[in-house]
Amino acid sequence: GEREEGILIAKVKGRIDGANSREFEEAIQAIIGENDRVVILDFKALSYISSAGLRVILLTAKKLQKRSGKCAVCSLSDPINEVFHISGFSQIIPTYTSRSQALDAHRD
Repeated sequence: GEREEGILIAKVKGRIDGANSREFEEAIQAIIGENDRVVILDFKALSYISSAGLRVILLTAKKLQKRSGKCAVCSLSDPINEVFHISGFSQIIPTYTSRSQALDAHRD
């Protein structure tokens, strides 16, 4: 992960499914620091996500909400954007077309 103006950006690559969702969850938890209030998951290089992967994102968002934080996603490909809409995730987690749009929305 990298930080830009106090916002943590985590690049998510490849496929996330039942086989590696636990590793994905551990990796995300490991990079989120105590003081991180906004986490943006950059899906530009994500090719596939299953319900197991979506569950990890939901858990991450809930953990952040407990401490008044926010989780957002950006740069979704069309198929992944579709998964987000069909599953109703786009109602729960803010979705942005680009990283810069996501950063603009979460600056203080």
